[in-house]
Amino acid sequence: MKRNIILMGPPGAGKGTLAKQLISLGLVHISTGDMFREAIKAGTELGLLADSYIKHGNLVPDEVTIGIVKERLAMPDCENGFLLDGFPRTLPQAEALEKLTKEINRPIEAAINLDCDEKELVRRISGRRVCKNCGAPYHIDSAKPKVEGVCDICGGPLYQRNDDNEEALKVRLAHYVNQTKPLIDFYQERGLLTNFDSLKGSAVLFDEIAKFLKS
Repeated sequence: MKRNIILMGPPGAGKGTLAKQLISLGLVHISTGDMFREAIKAGTELGLLADSYIKHGNLVPDEVTIGIVKERLAMPDCENGFLLDGFPRTLPQAEALEKLTKEINRPIEAAINLDCDEKELVRRISGRRVCKNCGAPYHIDSAKPKVEGVCDICGGPLYQRNDDNEEALKVRLAHYVNQTKPLIDFYQERGLLTNFDSLKGSAVLFDEIAKFLKS
């Protein structure tokens, strides 16, 4: 089974939902945000350095992020496989990841890319709603609450995040095209990229990817 995986795709393609399903295969789901929080909480040298940037609202430099990724992927819980979500985002990060995963003898075995057209991305993201109290996710089309505007779990009010609208999405997609989409060519050239249609239902998509990883 392919166990060291990168999950790719534009915002709204369904990476978060898929990642939650894939952990059932024994993979550790690792997002950039999770790595930062864990390194900061553990008080590692790189974690403290990252915190100094985050506290001042600055982007964490590539070299710090890459160092934290290396620390995280070398941990014992990644021994049986990991799923990287949100990293790498740029070619320099991809090149550094390729080097460090070989150094720790946990090379990337597959890059899963979720394809999704822009019209569907707009529908998915602009329809998102989140509970202000507990953070539970909803959607005006596909995951409606029992009572409109009210969380089923805690009764809190639902709201739309500032960046979950068509204008903000176009900005995010522009960043994706300029910075992250070139990674598709990077992993294609290495024979690691496999594309999947994220327009399929989440259950069908998971079954297809699980079958691919086990092949």
